[in-house]
Amino acid sequence: MLLGMAGAAAAEEKAVLAVVQRLFDAMAARDSAAALSVLLPEGRYFSVRENGAQVTVGGTSHKEFAERLASGKGQMLERMSSPQVLVHGRIAVVWTPYDFHRDGKYSHRGVDAFQLVKTAEGWKIASFMYTIEGLTLPPAAQTPR
Repeated sequence: MLLGMAGAAAAEEKAVLAVVQRLFDAMAARDSAAALSVLLPEGRYFSVRENGAQVTVGGTSHKEFAERLASGKGQMLERMSSPQVLVHGRIAVVWTPYDFHRDGKYSHRGVDAFQLVKTAEGWKIASFMYTIEGLTLPPAAQTPR
């Protein structure tokens, strides 16, 4: 019985990560409909950027995020590394370092924190926040693999 429960938990974790990856894929495609399909309409996102002693917190609704996505220019690529997933019933959290590339060049890195809820349609992102860090890297590390 324990093995079955572990398998079910692993399947839920995989499903949660797949939703986050679908958001990243929608961003890369600049597909607002695909993004909205994994976001709760009433949700929000936030960004945190530190520049010395100055901290800037930004954010907006998921709807505005999708609108900006569709109207933006250039290619985007965001990649997770070593994500940690916690699932309890119908709620889940994904915590993951990421790197972000714009038009094939390194832009920045940081940490993403996603909060998800399992709805009748499946897992949806209720909110997310991220840090913006590491705005410069050595040239050899700036091209995505």
